[in-house]
Amino acid sequence: MSSDVGRGGPDPKRGTHRAAYYYADGSDKLWTSWLVPVIVVANVAVFVVTMYVNDCPKKNTGVYGGCVARFLGRLSFQPLRENPLFGPSSSTLDSMGGLEWYKIVHQHQGWRLVSCIWLHAGVIHVLANMLSLVFIGIRLEQQFGFVRVGLIYLLSGFGGSILSSLFIRNSISVGASGALFGLLGAMLSELLTNWTIYTNKVAALLTLIIVIAINLAVGILPHVDNFAHIGGFLTGFLLGFILLVRPQFGYVRRKHRPANSQIRSKHTAFQYAFWLIALLLLVAGFAVGLTMLFKGENGNEHCSWCHYLSCVPTSSWKCNV
Repeated sequence: MSSDVGRGGPDPKRGTHRAAYYYADGSDKLWTSWLVPVIVVANVAVFVVTMYVNDCPKKNTGVYGGCVARFLGRLSFQPLRENPLFGPSSSTLDSMGGLEWYKIVHQHQGWRLVSCIWLHAGVIHVLANMLSLVFIGIRLEQQFGFVRVGLIYLLSGFGGSILSSLFIRNSISVGASGALFGLLGAMLSELLTNWTIYTNKVAALLTLIIVIAINLAVGILPHVDNFAHIGGFLTGFLLGFILLVRPQFGYVRRKHRPANSQIRSKHTAFQYAFWLIALLLLVAGFAVGLTMLFKGENGNEHCSWCHYLSCVPTSSWKCNV
């Protein structure tokens, strides 16, 4: 499936068991996480539907060999030479709403900027992304609730799709990893804007930066849409300053004040500054990105080196710019 660009999600083994570092006060009542499990179920269900529509035994041309796991009937996978991730064909992903620049710009199918977030290129792809979502998303939802985490997830996926469409024109891109990187970006900005209430903050910051750097570095491999990762991460990073702000005064002292005393929770000046700057950058980024996209502009013409952010050619592989 050389024409597809999969969005590989953050590594759950590297990026999730550290989550406890980022929340200082365990005495607060936690939200019940239900949205993240629903998103997981929805993604798996969409993948099953995609494989049903794919119907390899009936539609496979045989050019790349026979279907894999034929005992699954019409849910069987495309030949591994065509799709090594155990999934559908490129044409099926296209028909189901994969991200494709030409159809978005020239056929006015802007809905693909959202639909592609719910599609995956194969079993390996969907499992990696959903495991990452469970480990990262459930903890965030417990801390901040389903509304804020849901907004970060969806808007980050949307932001990743915009940046991907600006730079990748000749491939179909699918996957939820732009949204997942948005959650990682939000974790980073949440740590920074709520810096004073945390213990082990330096260790937490270094750990999170290393996790993000490793996962972004994986994106320079071929057939991985790192522009979706970067766009999702930047969107989530800005949204974290806007949606995940905690009151600094009162929150820190809660455990140390008398039971009958009251302290009005307040925010610091730098939190207000971060909130305003992030909001302006987010609005400007979406406005500029969407304007450039629907005008048909090619991001590579404005940044001649940016294609290296998504794929670095080596003696072992080539990149389709």
